Amino acid sequence: MSEKRQVPELSLMSYVEGSEADQQKFVDQLYSGLKDYGFIILKDHPIQEVTRQEGYAAVKKFFELDEETKRNYICEKGGGQRGYTPFGTEHAKDNPYKDLKEFWHVGREVPSGHKFHEYYPENVWPEKEVPEFKEHLLNLYNALDKTSHVLLEALGRALDVPKDYFSKMITEGNSVLRAIHYPPVGDAPPAGSIRAAAHGDINLITILMGATASGLQLLDRDGQWLDVNTKEGQLVVDSGDMLSRITNDVIPATIHRVINPDDSGSERYSMPFFVHPHPEAMLECIQSCVGEGAKYEPISAHDALMKRLVEIGLK
Repeated sequence: MSEKRQVPELSLMSYVEGSEADQQKFVDQLYSGLKDYGFIILKDHPIQEVTRQEGYAAVKKFFELDEETKRNYICEKGGGQRGYTPFGTEHAKDNPYKDLKEFWHVGREVPSGHKFHEYYPENVWPEKEVPEFKEHLLNLYNALDKTSHVLLEALGRALDVPKDYFSKMITEGNSVLRAIHYPPVGDAPPAGSIRAAAHGDINLITILMGATASGLQLLDRDGQWLDVNTKEGQLVVDSGDMLSRITNDVIPATIHRVINPDDSGSERYSMPFFVHPHPEAMLECIQSCVGEGAKYEPISAHDALMKRLVEIGLK
């Protein structure tokens, strides 16, 4: 009987603080994990537990507000890239059924006159209702942003690119922290809808702060749905479309979903950090992945993002 496949668990601190041998082992495991599963779990990382807990507490306080108040924070100009997006707005690409979730986006803050200011909508904050929201969510954003640099530096070693290849791409990048609330589905959820229908992420990689309930599944390479179970405080990392594009599908974007719970009265919170390049970065095939030829034409990160936002109903 074949052994049940499980998403690999890695220690990020073995790369940050370990010997050269420890670092190489992490590089190899990160690469093979993303290549074979599209997902890895980080059981050991530098993000403080208090930062995670404060972030979740602020998010829960916001989503407990009444619908009318929450709708005051819809950011029409940003095409859903900032502020509040109401329940039943987003859908997966090529799927007409709306996801059973509401969410909030925090993006990078740059000063007026910055070269990327025209690309990045202003963040909005529920300062009156949840005064601590801005501080706690920006703390999380910054901690996850730093972690993304470490992860992509390690992945770059496996892909044989210059050490600063990914760092130059994501420094001041268009990364977004999404705080998601999945309300109770009730006894009769809308036909065809689940909490998050099968989809691949748009970006390079996603770093997910462990959710408050289970339900996350990835589509394994053999076509079977595989549960992604984590312990409290662990991070989940998965590969997105932009990484798939520049690696010529050597590291495919992984299809995943969040299924409805058995308990119709339970809710779920999660916080994925979508790691994006800066808007002017060019997405083109990494030399070590060219093989028999690049499958995709070079495209700017901004153009790739805008195309996908239209496909999922956010623009």
